[in-house]
Amino acid sequence: MTIPSPQSPQNPASQNPAPQSSGSQSAGSQPTGPWSAGPQSAGPRAPRSGGSGGGLARGLQRVTASALGPYQSAVVRIGFAATYLFFLLRELPHRHELYGPDSPWHWDLARQLTEGNRAFSVLMWTDSTVWFEAVYALTLLSAAALMLGWRTRTMSVLFMVGVLSVQNRSIFMGDGGDNVVHLMAIYLVLTRCAQVWSLDARRAARNARRAAEGLPPLRDIVGPVLWAPLGYVLVTATAMGGLGGTPWLPALLWILWLSAVVWWAVDRYLPRSEFRTLLDVLANLAHNATLAVIMAEVCLIYATAGWYKIQGSRWQDGTALYYPLNLDYFTPWPALSDILGASGLMVMVLTYGTVIVQVAFPFTLFNRRVKNVLLVVMICEHAGIALLLGLPFFSMAMIAADAVFLPTAFLVWLGTRATLGRRRLLARLPGRSRAPGKPGAPTRADGRSADGPARDGHGGTEEPRLQGGGGGHTLVG
Repeated sequence: MTIPSPQSPQNPASQNPAPQSSGSQSAGSQPTGPWSAGPQSAGPRAPRSGGSGGGLARGLQRVTASALGPYQSAVVRIGFAATYLFFLLRELPHRHELYGPDSPWHWDLARQLTEGNRAFSVLMWTDSTVWFEAVYALTLLSAAALMLGWRTRTMSVLFMVGVLSVQNRSIFMGDGGDNVVHLMAIYLVLTRCAQVWSLDARRAARNARRAAEGLPPLRDIVGPVLWAPLGYVLVTATAMGGLGGTPWLPALLWILWLSAVVWWAVDRYLPRSEFRTLLDVLANLAHNATLAVIMAEVCLIYATAGWYKIQGSRWQDGTALYYPLNLDYFTPWPALSDILGASGLMVMVLTYGTVIVQVAFPFTLFNRRVKNVLLVVMICEHAGIALLLGLPFFSMAMIAADAVFLPTAFLVWLGTRATLGRRRLLARLPGRSRAPGKPGAPTRADGRSADGPARDGHGGTEEPRLQGGGGGHTLVG
């Protein structure tokens, strides 16, 4: 179930007039329509007047012409997929006791609970061990594929199904981070989170180069192969009542599957039609609205956590951190916990600092500098929780959620450093071909240096260029 990612630059006049394609999340999407590239892709120009009508038109154009925050949504995708992938890998030896047939919360109890709260879990379709192993393996593979950005739209749906199924099977397993992963797995299916830093972006870049050379895009076969059997499974599950008791999940799955069929048909038969442009606009609106919901969710998490802490007497007298540091369950490094817990001043500073940062963060979003400082403090706080209290997956989930507010310029710089590091590592491998004019530069199949300027806006060997002077949401830039 795949939806192509946005094609529209924020500042069309500054882009290469060749058709551009960002990280495609679709099966065989191609850059078409008035929002795809070139000066004509900006659609109707907003009025230049400074009145409210001009501002409204510009804002409407901004949220419909492109999916905002491409780097932030990519980091959120990678972060949550990696968090759950590492969690499933760590629990691989104990999966039967946690979620499988040997769990103390056995299958009959789980079935009674899911029937009572109308939760969804494909593990409740049968108590077969083979079925459990298949679902666990599929969840692992979908998390890995989502992290890499391969067929992102389909993998995001499979990832959501896997997360809901495993967590609803044994709801008492988790450390708090599982609730955040649960929510974000649902949100990710509505975002265009593979515009950059994904295998989909590389595939879209190849199609963009072919379009610039006057060649047709590569014919997609993998997309229909993925969503055709999933349609059969969806029909069967709907007929047998296996999609839970809530109406929103079956409706969401059917909308996503039908959209995959529509996208594939339009891209193949009506690639430059107005209907194709309309689909792009709807997908951009869904992405931008979901990104705003993710931001609000993060703010709500911190606000409620901070205000509840204020009401606790241990947080008020500055001793709350002392108690988990002296519990065996939360002390993976007893010597380090003893050193920190022995300092009353340090315990008080960290206790009050935690409350202040969590309560203040939602109020600092419109002051970029203060927001960035608190963001660094919160990321360090979660890293400390992972180290001192032994809650690595909770910390990974919260850091991934915080990433939605990271500055675009920092993420672009980070991506550039990672790309240069990867190239240097590959250049040192034995037998790696070298470009004749530049030592240590790997060459492409056509003999040109891979360090040349990027020809596409997203993916490929170069980092995507910023669009519209920032490329991110006003709260995340």
